[in-house]
Amino acid sequence: MKTMTCNQLGGACDQPFTAETFEEIAEMSKQHGIEMFQKGDKPHLRAMAKMKNLKQTPEALQAWFESKRNEFDAL
Repeated sequence: MKTMTCNQLGGACDQPFTAETFEEIAEMSKQHGIEMFQKGDKPHLRAMAKMKNLKQTPEALQAWFESKRNEFDAL
């Protein structure tokens, strides 16, 4: 099992996500983001706005995703 935090994944807090695979952690992070969005959590909303910029180009998003996968693999 490996652990990454919301902050490590571009978020705004130290909420830990623990799983066997990066895909599982990514899904946990996504669900956490949805919850924080629904709550209107301002720090998370700011982090989401920054992430939205990555989605403007598929290459940038893919590069970011791969860097996080590599970080997970190195744990």
